[in-house]
Amino acid sequence: VPLRSDDQVEVFEVHYDSLDNVRVAGWYCLPRERTEPLPALVFYPGYISEPTLPKSHAAMGYAAFGAAPRGKLRSNGQVNPGYPGLLAHNIVDRNTYAYKGFYVDACRVIDFLLERPEVDNSRIGIRGSSQGGALTLLVAALRQEVAAASAGAPYLAGVIDAIELTNTYPYREINDYLRLYPESYDAIAECWSYYDCINMAPLIQCPIIVNIGLNDNVVPPETGYAVFNAIGANDKKLYPYDGHGHDANGFGHNATIEEFFRQHLMKEGN
Repeated sequence: VPLRSDDQVEVFEVHYDSLDNVRVAGWYCLPRERTEPLPALVFYPGYISEPTLPKSHAAMGYAAFGAAPRGKLRSNGQVNPGYPGLLAHNIVDRNTYAYKGFYVDACRVIDFLLERPEVDNSRIGIRGSSQGGALTLLVAALRQEVAAASAGAPYLAGVIDAIELTNTYPYREINDYLRLYPESYDAIAECWSYYDCINMAPLIQCPIIVNIGLNDNVVPPETGYAVFNAIGANDKKLYPYDGHGHDANGFGHNATIEEFFRQHLMKEGN
């Protein structure tokens, strides 16, 4: 993408096939001056956020990928449940629930990177906050190729408890649905048992850090503690920030994230 590239970073708009033949996209950024193979770093988006254009991390020496699962910008031509909408779309059927394809899209990014000759397959990191934190947990659990992960304010963990603890958006979508269809509670709980990150967290084995805000009224901190405790990796660390809400001290915590990935993904030369 010439208009988004500069003298330091090449930017590519990537498209790949995912579940049900849905075509999804992402931004792929590479440093112009590079010693291959490169470490890779994936950025997963929040619920209403559009995909990250990770040029700054490409300039640091990463093959950086901003994922755009279905419904996001450049990935919404075939599937677009909307925001609000995604969380409750087909929520009573685990086989057609919107997050089934969304989760597969997130995992397929790893397939793309594994096929790239400029990427070191042993040095793939993933990160994100809120929904991006949930996708980070999911992919770390399901893809053993992930070498390091950082999840902030992880959404989609302890969902059935979360809708009792908060009525803020986007969990409010489920509560709104239940007000209209109260008889659907058991079906929703059964469906979410297949998608809840707490149930996948024991599969995570890579080094991982998690940051949460103790004043978060969007993703209750109780669910953050629960999913962290469920993580199977021995090398894990939780950063709880008092006085912070859903930002989970993202700005102040960023230096910790960057150092974490530097230690786990970078080596002399790149």
